[in-house]
Amino acid sequence: MTLTNMRITPKGRFTFRGGVHPPESKTFSQQGEIQPVPAGKQVSIMLCQHIGAVCQPTVKKNDAVQAGQKIGDSDAFVSAPVHSPVNGKVKEIGLRSHSVLGRSPAVVIEADAENNPLKQPTFGRFTNDFDADGFSIEQICSAVRDAGLVGMGGAGFPTRVKIEPNPRLPKKTMIINGCECEPYITCDYRIMLEWTNQIIAGIKLAKKTSGCSEVLIAIEDNKPKAIEVMNSALESCTNTDGIKVVCVKTKYPQGGERQLIKAILGKNVPTGGIPPAIGVVVLNVATTAAIAEAVVLNQPLTHRVVTVTGEGINRTGNYYVPIGMTVEELVNHCGGLAEDAIRVVLGGPMMGIAVADLTKPVTKTTGAITVLTEKQVGWGKLAEHRNRTACIHCGRCLQACPEHLNPTIIAHAVRKNLLDKAKDYYINACIECGCCSYACPANIELTGHIKTGKILLAKRKND
Repeated sequence: MTLTNMRITPKGRFTFRGGVHPPESKTFSQQGEIQPVPAGKQVSIMLCQHIGAVCQPTVKKNDAVQAGQKIGDSDAFVSAPVHSPVNGKVKEIGLRSHSVLGRSPAVVIEADAENNPLKQPTFGRFTNDFDADGFSIEQICSAVRDAGLVGMGGAGFPTRVKIEPNPRLPKKTMIINGCECEPYITCDYRIMLEWTNQIIAGIKLAKKTSGCSEVLIAIEDNKPKAIEVMNSALESCTNTDGIKVVCVKTKYPQGGERQLIKAILGKNVPTGGIPPAIGVVVLNVATTAAIAEAVVLNQPLTHRVVTVTGEGINRTGNYYVPIGMTVEELVNHCGGLAEDAIRVVLGGPMMGIAVADLTKPVTKTTGAITVLTEKQVGWGKLAEHRNRTACIHCGRCLQACPEHLNPTIIAHAVRKNLLDKAKDYYINACIECGCCSYACPANIELTGHIKTGKILLAKRKND
């Protein structure tokens, strides 16, 4: 290879204090182009897929529904409606298994076996000359709300609330989060490569609505192809003033919005506060693509891209999946579990949630299904606690914590039921990224104890 054709990988200079460098494991799925998945026999649409008020069903048992029809909504300001991804009939409205809430209300729809054409992604309908001036701010806000858009990076905050103008908290800078720092996951990476013009159209719409003067598309430096593609698209697209790509250092959890804001802008989001309090709004790349689809094509959020990956699945890739499809159906579509598969995780290995019940449905915030093997998890060792030791007070968890907390003190306070002490050490400021557990040489599950402490504090507050 000569110097003239050698590929130069960009180096990010923006970063934050703390964090860790787990194995990236992106090679399992990063080359897998997004493939649409047909609807199964039935879907379960959870009525709570977002931060905010739970939706109430707008349909009843035995009602016929059409793909894209609204089936749940709420009058609350912080909420987002839900829609059917299929043509079919409402089989029942009842409780279904939820990865976070345990059991939660859902609308179960039996799909019409004869009339459910495969839904294709819409990226081909966006060109490089898209002009957001064809839409008013009111139109954009209304379309985003009606489409049920939420943060698709995992938080699930209603998008309309994020982007609409607020004179009390004017927004100056918009950060588009394309970091995808969690190991294994590549759905956002593929969206950046394949849906580039759709993302930029969504960015233009969000920029106009929010009133931001600048937009920074943040991509980690381990994704040089995505950086190249996005830069090339911005050069060829019209009306992209104030929009640019920012290359950030690869480190976990660079994709956390508080860490991203600190890395790029050098600003701190107040503990318990939100980015608009300092004039910033953060959107995931998949969310911006969904904004374009909702506003321009009047299509609600009924499908999303999900990475299916890991050593424990027979066929990895990135799939365009109907929301409400069960994990089991999606896994079977990907060739089923490998013989030595032992753990199925919704999300990635750092912040994901291990599930035993594969009837849980895909939701708007399900970015990945990661399947790990017995060798990776070390089940036998964990079961016998052979690889856990007492805390050696090395301080590595303090160095790794991106929120500058003392995870050891908080975790030990929870273990001893000293919840007030855990509060004194800012347990609720923990973002549950898992860096402390990853860095601990004693293999203490610090993040798990902290999560438990938060649950106990919430229960005590409600009692």
